[in-house]
Amino acid sequence: MNNLAEKIVKILEDRKATDVKMIDVKDVTTIADYFVIASGNSNLQVRALCDIIEEELEKDNIKPKHIEGRDGATWILMDYLDVVVHIFYYETRNEYTIEDMWTKAPRLD
Repeated sequence: MNNLAEKIVKILEDRKATDVKMIDVKDVTTIADYFVIASGNSNLQVRALCDIIEEELEKDNIKPKHIEGRDGATWILMDYLDVVVHIFYYETRNEYTIEDMWTKAPRLD
């Protein structure tokens, strides 16, 4: 498993994100090695989850290559190269069902 992905999962769970999943995608795509997917119950929580991940990882001098969607806060994508974090407003996650696109990739606990 990936230490960065595990750290992100812990941050999200500690901050009460819902339905947190880590998916090993390295054998099915070149985009990343792992996706971490989580939901928030409001746009404010989605943005706060993004902010806390960024703050906590910067303490270890880990910075995202790119962050998208922070303004709308319905789907924020944080690109840490080998780990891509998707933080959804729960209704948006239900609409896109991103996990269904990666059914061949193992889910990790």
